[in-house]
Amino acid sequence: MKLVLHVGVHFTEEDRLMKCLLRNADELAAQGTMVPGHGRYRGIMRETLNAMVRAEPSDMARDVLLDAMLDDVEAQRLILSDANFFRTPKTAVQNGVLYPAAAERMLNMSRIFAQDDIEIFMGIRNPATLLPILHSKSGDQSVERFWGGRDPRDIQWSHTIGMIRDAAPEVPITVWCNEDTPLIWGHIIRQMAGLSDDQKIIGGFDLLSSIMSAEGMKRFRAYLKDHPIMTEHQKRRAIAAFLDKYALEGEVEEELDMPGWTEELVSEMSEIYDDDVSEIARMSGVRVLMP
Repeated sequence: MKLVLHVGVHFTEEDRLMKCLLRNADELAAQGTMVPGHGRYRGIMRETLNAMVRAEPSDMARDVLLDAMLDDVEAQRLILSDANFFRTPKTAVQNGVLYPAAAERMLNMSRIFAQDDIEIFMGIRNPATLLPILHSKSGDQSVERFWGGRDPRDIQWSHTIGMIRDAAPEVPITVWCNEDTPLIWGHIIRQMAGLSDDQKIIGGFDLLSSIMSAEGMKRFRAYLKDHPIMTEHQKRRAIAAFLDKYALEGEVEEELDMPGWTEELVSEMSEIYDDDVSEIARMSGVRVLMP
């Protein structure tokens, strides 16, 4: 069985992705892909992973979890999503490391589902915009515990993803930048569901409609109607052009609230983020979805 794990991250579009997949649940089920509601697995999954800190998992752990998720329904592909899979926002950053529990969590998941084909799907975002939010949510905001003596410029996603790869090298990882999500939304959904880019889905422009004016969406849909045959790349170029003109300002701009941070620091961190994404794309077993 193919087990697709969407692991967030926090403060991206994690729940909106799952809602879109659930809107397509009946059509996906007909193809052997199951998208259970999160109430059927998030709690029991967390309990199982937390218990593995103290003891080995039961030989029946996989069967118990699948029974809760599938209720005896056969599946070729199972899609699960939980932004808290690598822990909650309170402990998302410790000692200057993004999601330090991620490697252990994935190691334990690969042990439970050893007979399955696991793949991680993970949306990341610029640490310059994410770290201030995670700092405000942290259970320990002290300099020692949160930053661990590290400079904000040194907190990079390649470190976290590298740890996951070392812990579970057989598990491929698909990554995308949250900043690109409006342009590749439909592509992300289809990749998670194992669909081709030309297959129709419900909600392929859900995210776009939340950040573009009603007038812009009306004109965009009219443009699609007038151009029924377009490649995925052409659609992305059209989306970018319409966003450039009709984006809702309050939805695409972010205000940072981190004492002592300057515009120069944020700009430098953003450049480092771009370089880090390029580094991630070169990692074995990792693919980056780009516009």
